Amino acid sequence: MTSNDMHRRTVLGGAAAAAAGFALAGCGGGEGDVPRERKKGQKITLTFWSWVPGIDKPVDLWNRENPEVQVAVEKVSAVNGQQYAKMHAAIKAGNPPDLGQIEYPVVPGFLLDDGLLDLGPLGAARHKGRFSGWQWQQSVFGKGVYAIPQASGPMGLFVRQDLFDKWGVPVPKTWDDYESAARAIRAKGAWIETFAPTNGNRFAGLAWQAGAKWYATDGDTWIVHLDDEPTRKVADYWEALVRRKLVKTIPDRQNAWYKDVQTGAVPAWIGASWGDALLAGNAPGTKGAWRAAPMPQWRAGADAQANWGGSTTAVFKKSRYPEDALDFAVWLNTDPESIALLIDGGYGFPSAKKGYTTADLDVHKEFFGGQTYSRVFADAGAHVDTSWRWGPGVDTLYQRLGDAFTDALADGGSFRAVLKKVQAQTVSDLKGKGLKVESGG
Repeated sequence: MTSNDMHRRTVLGGAAAAAAGFALAGCGGGEGDVPRERKKGQKITLTFWSWVPGIDKPVDLWNRENPEVQVAVEKVSAVNGQQYAKMHAAIKAGNPPDLGQIEYPVVPGFLLDDGLLDLGPLGAARHKGRFSGWQWQQSVFGKGVYAIPQASGPMGLFVRQDLFDKWGVPVPKTWDDYESAARAIRAKGAWIETFAPTNGNRFAGLAWQAGAKWYATDGDTWIVHLDDEPTRKVADYWEALVRRKLVKTIPDRQNAWYKDVQTGAVPAWIGASWGDALLAGNAPGTKGAWRAAPMPQWRAGADAQANWGGSTTAVFKKSRYPEDALDFAVWLNTDPESIALLIDGGYGFPSAKKGYTTADLDVHKEFFGGQTYSRVFADAGAHVDTSWRWGPGVDTLYQRLGDAFTDALADGGSFRAVLKKVQAQTVSDLKGKGLKVESGG
């Protein structure tokens, strides 16, 4: 085993202090990939792959203010993980960009490829206090810092208030209320919403809120807890709604779903803070009718919240000017003017602690009938269970969940069987990558 292999085996295991069980693939760079410090007056160009809406505007601002360090944006598709497939391929080919937009759940996957630069030796820790603590920790493994937080996606419930009022349906405060609302809305010929079988990201958020912990570590061993009791509770709940035909089972955020949202066939959606732009952009005819509310709770009076999405700006290991790349990543996500431009583009809930107000996030206030709806998501973000951590192979886990839920809907299989199957598959997948893994429950 090479020293590089030994290093890769220790990086992500540090997620639990002294754990040392994460095998990372890939090889060290050649002589031409050695990071270098930019000389005074030297002009360079950094490449940045991103799918964030409106990302060009803050980058243009940076380029105007930093003539010696230009940033060239390449938009990458975020459909079905295409952006990550492209990034992983570039890492393996030895020609990744300098920076990339990477969501929190998939950061560990890039460490498997040994593709991200540890920003700790560059002094990244001095910026820690500028960001939400739990979001900063999502990219910290052991003593390494592997990305700069950009945004999160605290979850909430979007509802067509006009239709709920017309039908006399109260906005649900608990999951029992939600089932009652689903029954009342179905009696009116609509469905409260859809259980999207391929949306593993949202299902993870629902499990997160219920108290699940999908990944844990014990020494140098990863423990996979996908089939734990909180996740079973979530699976049972949604299976019951599906079997009683109280929800649809079409994918969300696709054409058929957008049509249902516009026509009122689906008058609610459990989404994330960035969903305001999505609804406003795809259902303009419903302007003024929507409101945002907190997620329903499993226990009346509780305040359990979760997150769906959120991303970072990461520096790839082969970046030749990593100090400049780090400077840009921090500026992009903390400069007030940059944040304002990102907010206008609808990028999510800022990870930075300062540089904006909650009111600044109410970009689509008229669409929400004048509601200061971002307060709902600010409150949710303040009560997210910050002990949740992501582990390796999440992108594959999502694919397997999507396949298994789709099969269960087609053949009548149980959702609990889905969890059991995908847990076993995930354990097998990670063992295949050389990790020490055990199955929890």
